[in-house]
Amino acid sequence: MEWKVVPAALVLALLVAEFGTCQKPDKGSKDPEGTAKGKTKPVEGPGKKAKTPTTKPKAKTSTAAPQITQPHLTQVIDKVKFLKVGDTLTVPAGEPLELRCKGNPVQWGVPYYLEEENDDRLKTIQRIRYGTLILANTTGADTGEFTCYPMYCEDSECRKEYDKAVQVFIFFSDPRELFVPSSEYYEVIHLRTNRPTVLPCQVTSPLAQVTLHREFPPGQVSVDGTEISFDVKRGFTIHRPKEHHAGSLYCIASLGRLRQSSVKYMLIYVNYPAAPPSPVIKASSSSVHIGENLQVTCSVAGEQGVLVDFTWEYPGQEIGRPLYTQRSVAPAPGNGAQQQSQAVLLVDEVRDVDQGTYTCTAQNLEGSRSASTTVKVLPARPVAKPNKLLSAI
Repeated sequence: MEWKVVPAALVLALLVAEFGTCQKPDKGSKDPEGTAKGKTKPVEGPGKKAKTPTTKPKAKTSTAAPQITQPHLTQVIDKVKFLKVGDTLTVPAGEPLELRCKGNPVQWGVPYYLEEENDDRLKTIQRIRYGTLILANTTGADTGEFTCYPMYCEDSECRKEYDKAVQVFIFFSDPRELFVPSSEYYEVIHLRTNRPTVLPCQVTSPLAQVTLHREFPPGQVSVDGTEISFDVKRGFTIHRPKEHHAGSLYCIASLGRLRQSSVKYMLIYVNYPAAPPSPVIKASSSSVHIGENLQVTCSVAGEQGVLVDFTWEYPGQEIGRPLYTQRSVAPAPGNGAQQQSQAVLLVDEVRDVDQGTYTCTAQNLEGSRSASTTVKVLPARPVAKPNKLLSAI
């Protein structure tokens, strides 16, 4: 009996040992689902896939300036019809004008006549996507250029984007007024030798035929497109004004059976310089002794007939030392086609206060320029004593 119990106990011990060995996990082993031991497997709900955690990329902060779209103009007729606007537009006088310009915000530019008015005929409204300009009770005097400027805004400051502006020239045609009305009977215009001159014979209809005329001696002025040209939006342009262009001129406009004259333009020829003067300054001496005299000369070489004005800044001004000058105009040395204008500042009996910088400013119709020089004041020269022997004799 004792022998039978021993084998049974031995068999039981072997079974327990075998079962324990099977329960020890191997390192790196996985369960049947492929999940690593010691790690939690994501729990899936019914019909849902496990979400893999991902890191969202951070949004990049853009420092680029906002893009401004190119605006365009649209005419609104009776609030139901929209027409794209070109370079010019004709609206019968008396009818309202409504323009739309895409952009937010936008700013409007109007003819000078409308800017000066203050009777509430002109209104501008800013919508979410566009700006609106409304002009009521229009007249021929409203003829001119209308401009829409898109605005670039940063924080609370805005500025016009001139390079993206769009404009249209609008004629407000009036069957009784072919020219834009003017309060002046004569208009004085200076003819500049170096700049084109415009005679603004502005008509209210692009269909009007316009000619240029001289009052004395009476006659029509030739318009060849080279020396003188005509633009219905600007008037007549004299491209290279000469003395023979001066005088009293006017325009005549014709449309159908209507023929009218413009205001008279008094053209005055002025020999304008090509550029501001370039003064050259020179002192009689860069250093002068107390009690001696000083001369500072300022010279300008330029075109004949061009007036040059001189002004001075000098050390003695601080104590009210009076200014003495001499002026002259003469043919430029070595070039008879030019003239030399000159101003000389005279300082008699120099004192300590006369030491410093002397500045000459020369000015003509084109502008001004300055030149400077510095003068040093030295102690008075010693006075030679008379010889005693000569005095005795």
